[in-house]
Amino acid sequence: MTMFSKYNTATLVARQLQRESRRLIGSRQVIDREEKYAAHNYHPLPAVLCKGKGVFVWDVEGKQYFDYLSGYSANNFGHCHPKIIEALRTQCGILHHTSRAFFNDVFGEYAEKVTKLFGYDKVLPMNTGVEADDTACKLARKWGYRKKGIPKNEAKLIFCSDNFWGRSLAAVSASTDPTSFEDYGPFMPGFSCVPYNDLKALEKALSDPLVCGFMVEPIQGEAGIKVPDEGYLKGVRELCTKYNVLWIADEIQTGLGRTGKRLAIDYENVMPDILVLGKALGGGVYPVSAALANDPVMLVIEPGTHGSTFGGNPLGSKVAIAALDVFESENVSENAYKRGVLFRKELDSRINRKIVSEIRGKGLLNAIVINSNYANAWDICLKLKENGLLAKQTHDDIIRFAPPLIISEQELNQSLDIIVNTVNGISA
Repeated sequence: MTMFSKYNTATLVARQLQRESRRLIGSRQVIDREEKYAAHNYHPLPAVLCKGKGVFVWDVEGKQYFDYLSGYSANNFGHCHPKIIEALRTQCGILHHTSRAFFNDVFGEYAEKVTKLFGYDKVLPMNTGVEADDTACKLARKWGYRKKGIPKNEAKLIFCSDNFWGRSLAAVSASTDPTSFEDYGPFMPGFSCVPYNDLKALEKALSDPLVCGFMVEPIQGEAGIKVPDEGYLKGVRELCTKYNVLWIADEIQTGLGRTGKRLAIDYENVMPDILVLGKALGGGVYPVSAALANDPVMLVIEPGTHGSTFGGNPLGSKVAIAALDVFESENVSENAYKRGVLFRKELDSRINRKIVSEIRGKGLLNAIVINSNYANAWDICLKLKENGLLAKQTHDDIIRFAPPLIISEQELNQSLDIIVNTVNGISA
């Protein structure tokens, strides 16, 4: 037996032992261990997951669930998509990280693909969504000083009430949710909010010559899948052009097919000055995010003034290429659009409207609003879990439904039955 075959045998035995040990560890043990050793910065549903495939996940006891969160839309293409996993495995065995202190042979290929696909001159690669949004804010400020002529350290950025783009100090400085910002001050200067879906309020704010940028989610995700009026995004584009302000579209959750279009802004055929992508850009297997802009904006960033250790590395770049290939070749946007129409239609006709006061969304980014006289969202999510479907509430009265975009009609109908039967089983 060669050394190599001995190594393979030992590896296989070790993996088998790991699998066996997982089977012996129950959900309660896993939860207790995490609560003891990990910070309590999340309040997860008590589902301990150990396997995923397509639209399904399994817990350590072997129970199967529909995944209706998709890792907050990171898993648009499902769990363990074979093309994305193969790209990850192959690149891991060749070159996984260099930092951009050097060129690598993959990043340029990714940069060309993502810029051509979305119609921009340049991409600035980052890892997480909050980093990419922060990058967009930095770009807007520097553009404001270099191009718009805003006096030094006086640039202002406008956001929308109920926005959510992460939990960094910059992100919580823009938040109107006390859960996000309480006890984290002092806050970033020059940040302020206007009401979402309100063009009059936006115009008043943008008329200030010190404003360099306006950042908005085309559909507000964490706020409860709030969809703006038709024409809002077109109005945003017109106002930002009128007042020489950079429009930053935060498509981290809504992009890459989630709403039934390539991007949510495509519903109104508008183009922001800075487009921010993340989550599904890494195929759900590696953190990849990006800020895209044209040269007059992007080239205000000079060598040494912004960067990321892992952003643009060979592994992330190769995974992103594979994710974009899947996005383009498997018609996920079209599938999300069709399934979303069916999902909302079926819910509207079948669900108890005493308990559910509103159904809203686009594509496969949807939500129901629960009548608090009958139930709360957390308790319904627990019942959904018992019945084989994992979803997560946002706020006390809203449940978000966002399955992988590859879901089949049969799988959608099965999961609809679970949702409808669970909600209708509540006394009203």
